[in-house]
Amino acid sequence: MITAWVLTAIVGTMDQSLRLLPETMHPVNLLGFHIPGAGALLTLLVVFLTGLVTANIIGQKLVRFWEGVLARIPVVKSIYYSVKQVSDTLFSGNGEAFRKVLLVRYPHPEAWSVAFQSGSPAPQISEMLRDEHVSVFIPTAPSPVNGFFFFVKKSETIELDISVDDALKYIVSMGVVPPQRRYPNLVGRAQNE
Repeated sequence: MITAWVLTAIVGTMDQSLRLLPETMHPVNLLGFHIPGAGALLTLLVVFLTGLVTANIIGQKLVRFWEGVLARIPVVKSIYYSVKQVSDTLFSGNGEAFRKVLLVRYPHPEAWSVAFQSGSPAPQISEMLRDEHVSVFIPTAPSPVNGFFFFVKKSETIELDISVDDALKYIVSMGVVPPQRRYPNLVGRAQNE
């Protein structure tokens, strides 16, 4: 029932995109009856067409033009480029951000937390640290968009052989939905330490 309610709410929200069309083009006025999901289809069509346009040379020039316009607006410029840099880093397929799932000691030396390796410390930070460290993001449960960012000694982390998606499900469920495969050697190693 909850799934049906959520889907109905999503489709209903997406159907609001029909308001962008002139009244004469609404399905109710053209066909004489309401079609649930017509706005959802319109939204998907707009997203698809936008992807097609931006994938070609003309679309790329338009994107660069709008980025140039945004670069001239003082407050918008800093927000846009900060968000763009973070999203490019997180969603690029060639970086190391959020590619590894780790166990780190947090919030005290006797506890372990699931964390995501987000990279390596910047050179000016690495110079201040004695040992090799990694940058980690420790998400909070049940909302993994919040969390803590730390530099942890690489030797004090345990790399887990689970996917980022499985780790996120594990965190969101607060441990109720474990990763699909179990890794007793890593669990045993963590307990021995």
